[in-house]
Amino acid sequence: MNPAICGILIATQNPTPRIIAATRQNTPAILNKNVHMLAGDPGGGDARDEGLVKQFSKLDPPFHNVKFKAANMKISSFFLLIAILAFLPVAHAADITGIITFKGTPPAETELTPLMDNVDCAAMYKDTPTTHFYVVGPKGELADVVVSLKGVTGKSTGASAPPAVMDQRGCVYTPSILAIQTGQKLIVKNSDTCVHNVHVKPTVAGNEESNQVQMPGGADLTFTFAQPEPFLKFQCDVHPWMFAWVTVVDSPFFCVSGKDGTFIIKNVPSGKYTIEAVHRKFGAQTQKVEIKDANATINFIFEAK
Repeated sequence: MNPAICGILIATQNPTPRIIAATRQNTPAILNKNVHMLAGDPGGGDARDEGLVKQFSKLDPPFHNVKFKAANMKISSFFLLIAILAFLPVAHAADITGIITFKGTPPAETELTPLMDNVDCAAMYKDTPTTHFYVVGPKGELADVVVSLKGVTGKSTGASAPPAVMDQRGCVYTPSILAIQTGQKLIVKNSDTCVHNVHVKPTVAGNEESNQVQMPGGADLTFTFAQPEPFLKFQCDVHPWMFAWVTVVDSPFFCVSGKDGTFIIKNVPSGKYTIEAVHRKFGAQTQKVEIKDANATINFIFEAK
């Protein structure tokens, strides 16, 4: 059988675009000849044959129309998606930044004279060290202020947050002011050449007290706390001047001001908040802040009480 006729016969039984496309270019030139041969009239050309030609010609669909309709559908779907997205609420997030300063003359620090009475600890110093309750820079920059969004709870990401680290170095805790989330790991190291014990003394139910010895170069100690608590106390019973205070918050929206007094709370969702700045000695201050689609700046000024 003529291959062109075979192609047409197959197309009549299963008119798929693939097969018809294969014969499309040859079909106009051979339809008359092949159809007449099928009809038993190789030289025919009457009206009946012309009718058959028209019927076979219908097997070649307007593929350009199909493609055009498909393209139209894709374009329509795209603009429909844009329209839907335009009506959906957009969640914005921004940073809250600021600087904390101290106005006036800060109180004097206290010398850690008991430290110099301890042979192991005194060997690490030439001069008597002092407390660091009031870390104030030359322009009044105030460090160790815990800044957080007040009343935001149940948002903790502490379980997946990187561990915070506190060290015992020179017979003092470093840093002495720290903030973490509920469920976040706090790793305590001992970089000294003497033994310490880490005594955790919470005041909020649900946060467990513990008291563990830590040898020089010994294994790190790991702590987590389930409940928010301001200035949870760590102390060393071997060296009674050693203290640290860890604030536990129930959201990732917090920070501790640096030595330059600056702070940043990142990725705060849009909304209205009360931002709180707390210094262990100078007390707490609050301000209102609204987050929209731009970063916000909030500054605090503390004074001696």
